[in-house]
Amino acid sequence: CRHRSMREIINLTQSVTCLLFLGSLLVYARIFFSRQSHFSILQIALSTTMKFTITTIAVLALSSVSAFAPTPQLRRYSSLSMAEGDFDFDVAVIGCGVGGHGAALHSRAQGLSTAVFAGGDVGGTCVNRGCVPSKALLAASGRVREMRDSSHLKSLGIEVEGEVTYSREGIANHAKNLANRVKGNLENSLVGLGCNVIEGRGVLTGKPHEVKDEATGKVYRVKDIILAPGSVPFVPPGVTVDEKTVYTSDGALELQFVPEWVAIIGSGYIGLEFSDVYTALGSEVTFIEALPNLMPTFDREIAKQAERMLIRDRPIDYRTGVFAAEVTPGIPGEKPVTIKMIDAKTKEHVETLEVDAAMVATGRVPNTGNMGLEAMGIETQRGFVAVNEKMQVLTKHDGGEVIPNLYCIGDANGKMMLAHAASAQGISAIENIVGREHVVNHDAIPAACFTHPEIAMVGPTEEQAIKMAEEQGWTLGKSQGNFRANSKALAEGEGNGIAKVLFNKDTGKVVGVHIIGLHAADLIQECANAVAAGTTVQELSMMVHTHPTLSEVMDEAFKGAVGMSSH
Repeated sequence: CRHRSMREIINLTQSVTCLLFLGSLLVYARIFFSRQSHFSILQIALSTTMKFTITTIAVLALSSVSAFAPTPQLRRYSSLSMAEGDFDFDVAVIGCGVGGHGAALHSRAQGLSTAVFAGGDVGGTCVNRGCVPSKALLAASGRVREMRDSSHLKSLGIEVEGEVTYSREGIANHAKNLANRVKGNLENSLVGLGCNVIEGRGVLTGKPHEVKDEATGKVYRVKDIILAPGSVPFVPPGVTVDEKTVYTSDGALELQFVPEWVAIIGSGYIGLEFSDVYTALGSEVTFIEALPNLMPTFDREIAKQAERMLIRDRPIDYRTGVFAAEVTPGIPGEKPVTIKMIDAKTKEHVETLEVDAAMVATGRVPNTGNMGLEAMGIETQRGFVAVNEKMQVLTKHDGGEVIPNLYCIGDANGKMMLAHAASAQGISAIENIVGREHVVNHDAIPAACFTHPEIAMVGPTEEQAIKMAEEQGWTLGKSQGNFRANSKALAEGEGNGIAKVLFNKDTGKVVGVHIIGLHAADLIQECANAVAAGTTVQELSMMVHTHPTLSEVMDEAFKGAVGMSSH
């Protein structure tokens, strides 16, 4: 019954009841029209009833077998004939990060036999060395910051006696345990849905439809192949990493020690989040940024707000327009880390810093080396694999041809280096494999920086939107909501922050949204959905938002876009 709806069961019951009624009528009709003795009539009745009962039981049994039979996993869209032994699997996914996992789950949902080449790294960067453990560090260090902020607590009527302390090992274990738990959940979900998880790393052999298990040397024949190898931290020339005193985000997540003074090279998402962790735990931070401004990829107005809220009031200073040309590891407690900086334009030496530790947060590069791309005739640019809108691999970035039955998703294609973008691309690739054409709208994919308070965005920055409007011939509109006017934010004592909505005045459609403030990462989803659905500010302004909630910050911005006032 678990595979049949209640309506189907009711219909079956009604059919059997109707059959019983008709059978009874038949018995009485034969008795009524019969001219035989009472004994013969009784024989007829019993005979007819017995025949009818046997027939009814047979029909009911057959129906019950059908009702209780498991729903078959039909390979409705696959052109494979596994019985003929042409292929070992319908789909093989090389890589088991968030993108590969999403692709594998959707592949199984379509009834395709699926293999995942995990390479000993189920969960990939996000789960093991990125998004997941970093949020654990931010959560723990954020509690320390809140409990040490006596003025904020006093405004809420709370007093904390004595010093607020923490266990470095305990916080590090919290991050490690969370990563292990999520990794286990991911692996269990794959196995539970019937995916074949192959521990070795998958590489291409140079022949179509072939993937080799690098660990065992076994070659599998597969109808469609999805490359999802992810990325690794980028370490600039001249920087020596020992993952102890000079480390990437991989080493930072282990929290081997809390340095008194740490230099963070790069001021993007990763650098900002770790500055939040370190300052909450008592460190002083120096940003070293090669470009003229901090947070160079952020919307300028939001970046200025972030500098005021996340940097000025904290033990953070910075150098901009300089390269960390040479970084030499030290020894904790004995020898400092040495950082020689040069001017980004003139390349002249400008300063040398001696700090307790240095974190390299200069971005990431594709993990596409030594996986057989060259053997397939694929030319990469800085390791990135060229793909079209359907995630099909191209032989090269400019004028490349499609390589049949080969797809690439996630960080390796460089379209949008975010875990949830990789997952969306993996699902999209499967949709195209089964014949349902699909294209990911990357303009509608949100991003977030999980500092305290958070920063979130979807779509172009205001600077980019201005340029787009000029080139495409439409008028840009802008509206703003404020956390300082929001009852929920004020109740939390967190009234700093803004939400900025960019929209097309001609059509009313939302183009982009940028938020800095309490729980911005959660608020952005409504905006991303609006961009994806093509919802207009006129429609959004009439949608009811729960009171009192932070979502009313967005309500204020949407109403302001059409000249309305929010209460």
